[in-house]
Amino acid sequence: MTTTSPTPTPGAVAGGRRWAVLAICCVAAALLGIDNSVLNYALPSLSDQLHPSSTQLLWIVDVYGFVLGGLLIFAGSLGDRIGRKRLLLMGVAGFGAASALTAYADGPGTLIASRALLGVAGATIMPSTLSLVRNAFTDPKERTTAIGVSSGVGAASFALGPVVGGLLLDHFWWGSVFLINVPLMALVLAVGTVILPESRNPHPGRLDWISVPLSIVGMLGIIYAIKTAARNGVDDPAVWISAVVGAISLTTFLRRQRRLAVPLLDLRFFRNAAFSGALASNTVALFTSSTLSLACSLYFQVVHGWSPLMAGLALLPGPLSAAVGAPASSVLVHRVGRARTVALGLLLMSVSTAALARVTPHTDYWHLLPILVVNGLGVTFTFAVTSDTILASVSRKRVGAAAAISETGMELGGALGIAILGSVLTTLYRNDLRLPGQLSADQRSAARESVAGGVQTGGQLAGATGQHVVDAARQAFTHSMHITMLAAAAVMLVGAVFALRMLKGVPAVLDQHAEDADPMVPEQSGAGSEAEHAATA
Repeated sequence: MTTTSPTPTPGAVAGGRRWAVLAICCVAAALLGIDNSVLNYALPSLSDQLHPSSTQLLWIVDVYGFVLGGLLIFAGSLGDRIGRKRLLLMGVAGFGAASALTAYADGPGTLIASRALLGVAGATIMPSTLSLVRNAFTDPKERTTAIGVSSGVGAASFALGPVVGGLLLDHFWWGSVFLINVPLMALVLAVGTVILPESRNPHPGRLDWISVPLSIVGMLGIIYAIKTAARNGVDDPAVWISAVVGAISLTTFLRRQRRLAVPLLDLRFFRNAAFSGALASNTVALFTSSTLSLACSLYFQVVHGWSPLMAGLALLPGPLSAAVGAPASSVLVHRVGRARTVALGLLLMSVSTAALARVTPHTDYWHLLPILVVNGLGVTFTFAVTSDTILASVSRKRVGAAAAISETGMELGGALGIAILGSVLTTLYRNDLRLPGQLSADQRSAARESVAGGVQTGGQLAGATGQHVVDAARQAFTHSMHITMLAAAAVMLVGAVFALRMLKGVPAVLDQHAEDADPMVPEQSGAGSEAEHAATA
């Protein structure tokens, strides 16, 4: 009896090389996460040296997210066409160059432009890293673990931002928080050129260039409207103008996709219950966890009076629990299924978030530590499985587009979370703040602006009055945090039930092989070379 070796899946990465691919992609993704969160800690020093206006300061903070969110859909489709490795390396080189420009910006205008370039580069890196990890790991169990590690590193990188920023700003100028990206991105570029495998869709079809600006303008308009509403309220005319422009562009874009033979965004992805259920769960998780991160950061820095570095270190145990959660999520998927694992993750997030409703201005950190760890495990269980489900439920030829949709959902979820739950947090604080009558109108306005403003105003006042204002601000914020965290916990609990229903029946082993026919492109009999087929995803 003659036996033959199984034919390897096209695009598979043999041996330990696939773990090297994971490491490279994790480093690139981590740098993006750190860069996204570190800027807030450089703002005081940056403002002292560059003297931006209030409007320029807002653009310095927000332009990165605007550009990144607007370009993700196009970047994911582009990676499927020109090669995900090629796009990643181009993005890494661009990110390093833009980081150097940002570090040495000599004025607000230059800084805004360089931050926009960082957003362009980031949009090419994010979907490419997920796509390359998904294609390097063809074994479903290994793939779930690898994507779990990648998701965990991405979550941890946001918490690392304050730590890295605090360490650098204690010794160097504000530009150092960006300049550190240059050697690290150069390392990723050099190693990635050798280690990373190339993958692409060999028959991508013609790119519809009309869809590209429609998707970019639509996403930019919606994200700008959400962020502006969170900061200025819905009465700002810019909110409605950008929302209308964004909605019209996106509506036109989606209608066009239905008519195209090869759309930029394949709407048939959403007919797949595994894809749409996982995407919705991902978005819900980001909607709530973004607000939790904001609230805890303010709690440690303003209520407890810790430095940004100390607050960053205090938040680290949650993301670091991904080291345990990522392998465990793979085991859970094969024992209890995807639906129950995602539901369990959201349930853990809900319970731990609700537990934060019991904190007081004097709660000891060691009482908060287990809450942060449980929340981190829940985040890892959720994102590891949902990200894996999204990428494994589509043809490997279209994995770049699917990764971009996943990242776009996360961007929108985070932005909506800050806009809605962040606004709830601020409104409740203002309504609950009780200030002494002897404060001037300017002092009352500053104290009501935010808990940081309240504590700062109290610190400028002498004696019992100043202490009264500080105590009132901390108490009002803690009370507003209680209600906001309970609201977030309720949203996650609904999300857990939704995930249990939507992902019910999705198999634990979910895999699409590279040789599967692309549903959008007719089969081409015998036309492709072996090399071309080997490059398929």
